[in-house]
Amino acid sequence: MTLVVESPGLLSLMQDLGRPGLGHLGVSPSGAFDRAALRQVNLLLGNEPGAAALEVLGGGLVVLAETHIMVAVTGGAGAITIDGDPAAYGRAIPLDAGQRLSLGPVTAGLRAYVGVSGGFATPAELGSRSTDTLAGLGPAPLLAGDRLACGELRHPPDLEDIPALGRTGELTLDVALGPRDDWFTMAAVRVFLEAAWQVSPASDRVGVRLDGPRLERSRTDELPSEPCIRGSIQVSSDGQPIVFGPDHPVTGGYPVIAVVVDRHTDRLAQARPGQVVRFSRVPHP
Repeated sequence: MTLVVESPGLLSLMQDLGRPGLGHLGVSPSGAFDRAALRQVNLLLGNEPGAAALEVLGGGLVVLAETHIMVAVTGGAGAITIDGDPAAYGRAIPLDAGQRLSLGPVTAGLRAYVGVSGGFATPAELGSRSTDTLAGLGPAPLLAGDRLACGELRHPPDLEDIPALGRTGELTLDVALGPRDDWFTMAAVRVFLEAAWQVSPASDRVGVRLDGPRLERSRTDELPSEPCIRGSIQVSSDGQPIVFGPDHPVTGGYPVIAVVVDRHTDRLAQARPGQVVRFSRVPHP
Protein backbone atom coordinates (compact mmCIF):
# COMPACT_ATOMS: atom_id res chain seq x y z
CA MET A 1 0.00 0.00 0.00
CA THR A 2 1.38 3.38 -1.02
CA LEU A 3 0.56 7.06 -0.78
CA VAL A 4 2.07 9.44 -3.31
CA VAL A 5 2.89 12.97 -2.16
CA GLU A 6 1.54 15.52 -4.64
CA SER A 7 2.17 18.54 -2.41
CA PRO A 8 4.13 18.45 0.87
CA GLY A 9 2.82 21.80 2.12
CA LEU A 10 5.15 24.10 4.00
CA LEU A 11 6.95 21.32 5.87
CA SER A 12 5.86 17.71 6.35
CA LEU A 13 7.97 15.27 8.34
CA MET A 14 7.80 11.61 9.28
CA GLN A 15 7.53 11.24 13.07
CA ASP A 16 7.01 8.54 15.66
CA LEU A 17 7.77 8.66 19.40
CA GLY A 18 11.46 9.23 18.77
CA ARG A 19 14.75 7.68 19.82
CA PRO A 20 15.13 8.28 23.58
CA GLY A 21 18.17 7.26 25.59
CA LEU A 22 20.86 8.28 23.10
CA GLY A 23 21.97 11.55 24.67
CA HIS A 24 25.42 10.05 25.34
CA LEU A 25 25.80 9.81 21.55
CA GLY A 26 24.80 13.43 21.09
CA VAL A 27 21.36 12.46 19.75
CA SER A 28 18.20 14.04 21.13
CA PRO A 29 14.97 12.01 21.44
CA SER A 30 13.27 13.95 18.59
CA GLY A 31 9.90 12.39 17.69
CA ALA A 32 6.50 13.99 17.29
CA PHE A 33 6.27 17.51 18.68
CA ASP A 34 2.66 16.83 19.72
CA ARG A 35 2.90 13.30 21.12
CA ALA A 36 -0.74 13.33 22.23
CA ALA A 37 -1.86 13.97 18.65
CA LEU A 38 0.36 11.17 17.36
CA ARG A 39 -1.07 8.72 19.88
CA GLN A 40 -4.60 9.85 19.04
CA VAL A 41 -4.20 9.34 15.29
CA ASN A 42 -2.83 5.86 15.91
CA LEU A 43 -5.62 5.05 18.35
CA LEU A 44 -8.20 5.99 15.72
CA LEU A 45 -6.58 3.64 13.20
CA GLY A 46 -5.94 0.69 15.51
CA ASN A 47 -2.16 1.13 15.29
CA GLU A 48 0.47 0.84 17.98
CA PRO A 49 0.74 4.19 19.87
CA GLY A 50 4.15 5.00 18.42
CA ALA A 51 3.50 4.08 14.78
CA ALA A 52 4.96 6.58 12.32
CA ALA A 53 2.70 9.34 11.01
CA LEU A 54 3.14 12.62 9.14
CA GLU A 55 3.62 15.87 11.06
CA VAL A 56 2.33 18.64 8.78
CA LEU A 57 3.27 22.23 9.60
CA GLY A 58 0.47 24.63 8.74
CA GLY A 59 -1.41 22.32 6.35
CA GLY A 60 -1.19 22.17 2.56
CA LEU A 61 -0.46 18.44 2.28
CA VAL A 62 -1.97 16.59 -0.70
CA VAL A 63 -1.53 12.81 -1.06
CA LEU A 64 -2.86 10.35 -3.62
CA ALA A 65 -3.83 6.81 -2.63
CA GLU A 66 -2.66 4.04 -4.96
CA THR A 67 -4.64 1.38 -3.08
CA HIS A 68 -7.50 1.35 -0.59
CA ILE A 69 -6.37 2.57 2.83
CA MET A 70 -7.71 4.10 6.04
CA VAL A 71 -6.43 7.52 7.11
CA ALA A 72 -7.05 9.94 9.98
CA VAL A 73 -6.08 13.51 10.90
CA THR A 74 -5.54 14.89 14.41
CA GLY A 75 -3.59 17.73 16.06
CA GLY A 76 -4.11 21.19 14.60
CA ALA A 77 -7.39 21.49 12.71
CA GLY A 78 -8.32 22.89 9.33
CA ALA A 79 -10.33 21.93 6.27
CA ILE A 80 -9.90 18.29 5.17
CA THR A 81 -11.17 17.12 1.80
CA ILE A 82 -11.20 13.95 -0.27
CA ASP A 83 -11.40 14.79 -3.97
CA GLY A 84 -12.77 18.19 -2.96
CA ASP A 85 -15.52 16.87 -0.68
CA PRO A 86 -15.34 17.64 3.07
CA ALA A 87 -13.95 14.85 5.26
CA ALA A 88 -14.05 14.36 9.01
CA TYR A 89 -11.35 15.44 11.43
CA GLY A 90 -10.51 13.07 14.30
CA ARG A 91 -12.04 9.98 12.70
CA ALA A 92 -10.75 7.03 10.65
CA ILE A 93 -11.89 7.56 7.06
CA PRO A 94 -11.47 5.35 3.96
CA LEU A 95 -9.38 6.51 1.02
CA ASP A 96 -9.88 4.46 -2.15
CA ALA A 97 -7.35 3.98 -4.94
CA GLY A 98 -7.11 7.15 -7.03
CA GLN A 99 -8.55 9.45 -4.34
CA ARG A 100 -6.74 12.52 -3.01
CA LEU A 101 -6.60 13.62 0.60
CA SER A 102 -5.97 17.36 0.96
CA LEU A 103 -5.34 19.43 4.08
CA GLY A 104 -6.23 23.10 3.99
CA PRO A 105 -4.47 25.68 6.17
CA VAL A 106 -4.40 24.77 9.86
CA THR A 107 -6.59 27.38 11.56
CA ALA A 108 -6.69 25.99 15.12
CA GLY A 109 -3.20 25.09 16.28
CA LEU A 110 -0.18 24.76 13.99
CA ARG A 111 0.69 21.09 13.29
CA ALA A 112 -1.64 18.43 11.95
CA TYR A 113 -0.90 14.70 12.14
CA VAL A 114 -1.86 12.38 9.29
CA GLY A 115 -1.81 8.66 10.03
CA VAL A 116 -2.54 5.58 7.95
CA SER A 117 -3.77 2.17 9.00
CA GLY A 118 -0.70 0.06 9.74
CA GLY A 119 1.53 3.13 10.07
CA PHE A 120 4.11 4.32 7.57
CA ALA A 121 6.79 1.72 6.81
CA THR A 122 9.80 3.92 6.09
CA PRO A 123 13.24 2.57 7.17
CA ALA A 124 14.18 3.20 10.81
CA GLU A 125 17.40 4.92 11.85
CA LEU A 126 18.73 4.31 15.36
CA GLY A 127 15.46 2.58 16.15
CA SER A 128 13.13 5.37 15.00
CA ARG A 129 11.44 6.64 11.84
CA SER A 130 11.46 10.21 13.17
CA THR A 131 13.05 13.10 11.33
CA ASP A 132 15.48 15.00 13.56
CA THR A 133 15.89 18.39 11.89
CA LEU A 134 18.92 19.38 13.98
CA ALA A 135 20.95 16.17 13.74
CA GLY A 136 19.85 15.32 10.19
CA LEU A 137 18.70 11.83 11.21
CA GLY A 138 15.75 9.97 9.79
CA PRO A 139 13.77 10.52 6.57
CA ALA A 140 14.19 13.77 4.66
CA PRO A 141 11.28 16.24 4.65
CA LEU A 142 8.61 15.19 2.17
CA LEU A 143 8.87 16.29 -1.45
CA ALA A 144 6.35 16.17 -4.27
CA GLY A 145 6.62 12.78 -5.93
CA ASP A 146 7.65 10.86 -2.81
CA ARG A 147 6.05 7.45 -2.49
CA LEU A 148 5.24 6.49 1.11
CA ALA A 149 4.95 2.79 1.90
CA CYS A 150 2.28 1.87 4.44
CA GLY A 151 2.02 -1.08 6.80
CA GLU A 152 -0.58 -3.81 6.82
CA LEU A 153 -4.18 -2.56 6.79
CA ARG A 154 -5.86 -2.84 10.19
CA HIS A 155 -9.48 -2.72 11.23
CA PRO A 156 -9.97 0.56 13.12
CA PRO A 157 -11.85 0.50 16.43
CA ASP A 158 -15.27 2.10 16.76
CA LEU A 159 -14.48 5.37 18.57
CA GLU A 160 -16.04 8.76 19.08
CA ASP A 161 -14.57 11.62 17.02
CA ILE A 162 -11.51 13.15 18.67
CA PRO A 163 -11.69 16.93 19.28
CA ALA A 164 -9.02 19.25 17.87
CA LEU A 165 -5.98 19.83 20.05
CA GLY A 166 -5.24 23.32 18.77
CA ARG A 167 -5.79 25.98 21.41
CA THR A 168 -6.89 29.57 20.89
CA GLY A 169 -6.19 32.47 23.22
CA GLU A 170 -3.44 32.46 25.82
CA LEU A 171 -1.40 29.34 26.46
CA THR A 172 -0.33 28.56 30.04
CA LEU A 173 2.57 26.22 30.71
CA ASP A 174 3.55 24.79 34.10
CA VAL A 175 7.25 25.23 34.85
CA ALA A 176 9.67 24.26 37.60
CA LEU A 177 12.28 26.94 38.23
CA GLY A 178 15.96 26.10 37.81
CA PRO A 179 18.49 24.77 37.62
CA ARG A 180 19.99 28.21 36.87
CA ASP A 181 17.32 30.65 38.01
CA ASP A 182 19.89 31.95 40.50
CA TRP A 183 21.83 33.38 37.53
CA PHE A 184 19.03 35.94 37.13
CA THR A 185 17.95 38.83 39.29
CA MET A 186 14.94 38.29 41.53
CA ALA A 187 13.13 40.91 39.47
CA ALA A 188 13.90 38.99 36.26
CA VAL A 189 12.51 35.76 37.70
CA ARG A 190 9.36 37.61 38.71
CA VAL A 191 9.07 39.11 35.21
CA PHE A 192 9.59 35.67 33.67
CA LEU A 193 6.61 34.30 35.63
CA GLU A 194 4.35 37.33 35.15
CA ALA A 195 4.99 38.49 31.57
CA ALA A 196 2.78 37.79 28.55
CA TRP A 197 5.34 36.26 26.18
CA GLN A 198 4.64 36.08 22.45
CA VAL A 199 5.65 33.17 20.23
CA SER A 200 8.24 34.31 17.70
CA PRO A 201 7.91 33.45 13.99
CA ALA A 202 11.52 32.21 14.24
CA SER A 203 10.39 29.18 16.28
CA ASP A 204 10.86 25.62 15.03
CA ARG A 205 11.20 22.04 16.29
CA VAL A 206 14.56 22.85 17.88
CA GLY A 207 13.17 25.61 20.05
CA VAL A 208 10.16 27.88 20.49
CA ARG A 209 11.47 31.42 20.79
CA LEU A 210 9.53 33.90 22.88
CA ASP A 211 9.50 37.70 22.62
CA GLY A 212 8.98 39.95 25.62
CA PRO A 213 10.84 41.95 28.27
CA ARG A 214 14.57 41.39 28.61
CA LEU A 215 15.51 39.08 31.49
CA GLU A 216 18.46 40.55 33.39
CA ARG A 217 21.13 38.23 34.69
CA SER A 218 22.74 38.54 38.11
CA ARG A 219 25.78 36.64 36.85
CA THR A 220 27.44 37.46 33.54
CA ASP A 221 30.31 34.95 33.54
CA GLU A 222 30.36 32.05 31.09
CA LEU A 223 28.43 28.89 31.92
CA PRO A 224 30.01 25.58 30.85
CA SER A 225 27.76 23.56 28.55
CA GLU A 226 25.26 21.49 30.51
CA PRO A 227 22.84 18.71 29.57
CA CYS A 228 19.43 19.89 28.36
CA ILE A 229 16.08 18.19 27.95
CA ARG A 230 12.88 18.89 26.05
CA GLY A 231 11.15 21.80 27.80
CA SER A 232 14.35 23.43 29.08
CA ILE A 233 14.02 27.22 28.88
CA GLN A 234 17.33 28.82 28.01
CA VAL A 235 17.75 32.56 28.10
CA SER A 236 20.01 33.71 25.28
CA SER A 237 22.36 36.68 25.28
CA ASP A 238 19.54 39.02 24.19
CA GLY A 239 17.61 38.18 27.38
CA GLN A 240 14.83 36.30 25.56
CA PRO A 241 13.69 32.75 26.48
CA ILE A 242 13.88 29.77 24.14
CA VAL A 243 11.89 26.66 25.06
CA PHE A 244 13.58 23.55 23.70
CA GLY A 245 11.47 21.32 21.46
CA PRO A 246 11.92 17.69 20.44
CA ASP A 247 14.95 18.32 18.20
CA HIS A 248 16.85 20.26 20.88
CA PRO A 249 20.64 20.02 21.30
CA VAL A 250 21.65 17.67 24.10
CA THR A 251 23.79 20.36 25.76
CA GLY A 252 23.60 24.14 25.98
CA GLY A 253 25.74 27.00 27.21
CA TYR A 254 23.05 29.52 28.15
CA PRO A 255 21.53 29.35 31.65
CA VAL A 256 18.25 27.44 31.97
CA ILE A 257 15.90 29.57 34.06
CA ALA A 258 13.15 26.91 34.24
CA VAL A 259 11.86 23.69 32.68
CA VAL A 260 8.37 23.13 31.29
CA VAL A 261 6.79 20.04 32.85
CA ASP A 262 6.78 17.24 30.32
CA ARG A 263 3.01 16.94 29.99
CA HIS A 264 2.80 20.57 28.84
CA THR A 265 5.58 20.51 26.24
CA ASP A 266 3.17 19.06 23.66
CA ARG A 267 1.12 22.26 23.88
CA LEU A 268 3.98 24.21 22.31
CA ALA A 269 3.63 22.15 19.12
CA GLN A 270 0.35 23.98 18.47
CA ALA A 271 1.51 27.48 19.52
CA ARG A 272 1.14 29.86 16.60
CA PRO A 273 3.40 32.90 15.96
CA GLY A 274 2.11 35.82 17.99
CA GLN A 275 0.18 33.66 20.44
CA VAL A 276 0.61 34.63 24.09
CA VAL A 277 2.37 32.19 26.42
CA ARG A 278 2.41 32.50 30.19
CA PHE A 279 4.32 30.45 32.76
CA SER A 280 2.88 29.08 35.98
CA ARG A 281 5.32 27.94 38.64
CA VAL A 282 4.86 24.48 40.14
CA PRO A 283 6.95 22.68 42.77
CA HIS A 284 9.86 20.56 41.60
CA PRO A 285 8.74 16.97 40.95
